[in-house]
Parts: sequence; C-alpha cells; structure tokens
Amino acid sequence: MRNATVMPYRVVDDLPLVRAFVREQAHRLGLTADSTDALALAVNELVTNTLQHTSGGGQVRIWYDDASVYCEVVDSGPMRPVRRAMPTPDAERGRGLAIVARICDEVTA
Repeated sequence: MRNATVMPYRVVDDLPLVRAFVREQAHRLGLTADSTDALALAVNELVTNTLQHTSGGGQVRIWYDDASVYCEVVDSGPMRPVRRAMPTPDAERGRGLAIVARICDEVTA
C-alpha cells in the first residue's frame, strides 16, 4: 500500500467529506473525470451501507501502484457478498452493492 491516504468516517454528516476526499485523491492520482465520478459514487454507496447497517463508522483508504488505483472501505460489520443482482424497479432498497459491482473494475469482500 504505497502512498496510502486514509479518511475515517462515523456519521451521515461525514458523507460529503468522504466524497470530497475520494474526488480529491482520485484527481491527484490522475483518474479521469468519469472514473473519479464512478469511484465517488461507489464509495458513497459503501459508506452509506456502513452507516445504515453497522455502528462505529469506518475508514476509506486509497492507494496506487504502477498500474492501478485502489480504494478500500473498511467497517466493523460482517462481510457481505457484493456481487448482487439489481433489485426490481419497484424495490425500495438494495441497489447500493449492485451499483458498486457494476461500476468498479474489481470488487472483493
């Protein structure tokens, strides 16, 4: 994890700060505007899940190697499967992890 930067989060009011952190780091690491937007959306969905389903918050960590940018969202909750089917259009919830799985190049739990 060369040159990793970390941001902790604890409450819903931290979401705008987390998105700004992700955007700043993605820009600094040379991601395109579209990739920056996608990463910010994916992290927003993961952090929102943390805040809705666990206690104690978590942290976002971003780093790079010679070929890739990596982002990790860590919380105190149990591991959950990420590769989910998109819920039906009339479902009120459950799209977050499906969105993450669709817009990220790789998702691991």
